[in-house]
Amino acid sequence: MNMKQCTGKTRFFILSAIFLSLTLHTYSQIPRKTFIKDSFTEEHFNELKKEFGNKKQYPPQFEKQILLALSFYPELKNTPILFRIRIRHTALNTRATWAGVFESPGKRYFVITISDSSEAMLMPFIFKNVSFNSQVGVMGHELAHVSDFLKMTTGQIILHAIKSVSAKYIDRFEYNTDAICIAHGLGYQLLEYSSHVRQKMNREYWRGSDFAHHPMDIERYMNPPTILERIIQDPVYRDLQ
Repeated sequence: MNMKQCTGKTRFFILSAIFLSLTLHTYSQIPRKTFIKDSFTEEHFNELKKEFGNKKQYPPQFEKQILLALSFYPELKNTPILFRIRIRHTALNTRATWAGVFESPGKRYFVITISDSSEAMLMPFIFKNVSFNSQVGVMGHELAHVSDFLKMTTGQIILHAIKSVSAKYIDRFEYNTDAICIAHGLGYQLLEYSSHVRQKMNREYWRGSDFAHHPMDIERYMNPPTILERIIQDPVYRDLQ
């Protein structure tokens, strides 16, 4: 059936569906300074779930944050990802399953672990205790890991695992992951989370939970001024400045 053969009502529904699809795709990729949970309709999240929730398993209480972050990573639409909650020292962690490492990139399966509890000094910035906007940002960082791993061969992933014993290697790796997150349009959300962590820890630099008791002037995760500078230089954020 072509458009001329459609009834007026059928034509209306077809055009409406096309418009909604284009609007969602465009909107979901446009950076925003702040995401507010209650500013979106359930219909909006239902559409996000249809488009970006394929092969994804996640805790229902974090569905909206995860879907918003996923909407900035269209390359992950068909990537199987399990989002799970565990007690961990580190706020979040991302890895490919060992079986998936030896598969082709299109068949790899990833696990993102969200910490539900940690030592007292780290509790203010575990996932459930930060703002909705920050949750979207830090989840964007974890999805940047998935996007990065998808581009690696099996040999490169194994080499990454070997090199990960080097703190200096992880410094570069996490810094680059922040850059990927910013380039995908979640710079302001990452900025909010980064600022929150440094405020709560009362320090300028943050090298991660493993170094919480041993402050170091090393920029493993980008400092807020660095993130802001990247945002200003990136044309994807031009309309927000």
